[in-house]
Amino acid sequence: MATYREAKCRLCRREGGKLFLKGEKCYNGKCPFEKRPMAPGQHGMGRKKVSEYGQQLREKQKVKRIYGVQEGQFRSYYEKADRMKGITGENMLSLLERRLDNVIFRMGIGVSRAQSRQLVNHGHFLVNGKKVNVPSYIVKVGDVVTVKESKTSNKYFEAVKSTKVNTPKWLEFEPEKLQGKILALPVREDIDSQISEHMIVELYSK
Repeated sequence: MATYREAKCRLCRREGGKLFLKGEKCYNGKCPFEKRPMAPGQHGMGRKKVSEYGQQLREKQKVKRIYGVQEGQFRSYYEKADRMKGITGENMLSLLERRLDNVIFRMGIGVSRAQSRQLVNHGHFLVNGKKVNVPSYIVKVGDVVTVKESKTSNKYFEAVKSTKVNTPKWLEFEPEKLQGKILALPVREDIDSQISEHMIVELYSK
């Protein structure tokens, strides 16, 4: 599977907004996007009229980059969401939010989704007492996510215990126990990213 290995801040510039891919760096004055908000490349400062298709494509790329998924995987989320009851775009975002790597990020254990994905890959977490090292694992209501007991004394996780995080209302996280629980399925108002999911649905519906 293809992996993007260049500077992640270029992705924010390409999409014309912060995607919050670098953790703390995105919130302080060191963020490159604040200094150079134009698209990368020699033509980045030029103004171009973007077609409807172009806008839809850019929205899809933005969401893929926010959640760190590839095209085939993203398409499968759309198709699954389309088969579910309710609004397809909102179903798709709910599925993306329920990825294990995103849950770890939302709990504040990982400072970015990329770091959270790495932590999951390294096998640091249990879901309902069973080891899960698949970042795309979709959690369900009632699932309990914990850090493996053998890892709780690690300096990184010790620091997490004293970190204050505003978790979304569909999640519960107890830092001192390094344990979280899925209280409900995430709904549209729980997702703070500036996403126009209807444009992605229109793109895939063509």
